[in-house]
Amino acid sequence: MKKLKNEAELLKDALRVGMAYAEGRGVVEFEPTDSAKEKIEYVYRLLVHDHKLQPLAKDQETQPNMKHKLALWISKLPADDPIRKKA
Repeated sequence: MKKLKNEAELLKDALRVGMAYAEGRGVVEFEPTDSAKEKIEYVYRLLVHDHKLQPLAKDQETQPNMKHKLALWISKLPADDPIRKKA
């Protein structure tokens, strides 16, 4: 898996958008004490559940792979997508 040029910034944006999406749906309320690892896993699993993101293979579900998948998702998400507008 090739690392993206600005993957750290993309991941930050993906978490911001994904968390706003999750809270907007009313399924979760993130706390300041929640770790980044928990947020990444929750956002990844919610997006997979809602068919917004294709899931990784079960043996590939690791934290680095989830981060990469979220970064790819946000990099391909159009600027005018309703999910992005809610964030």
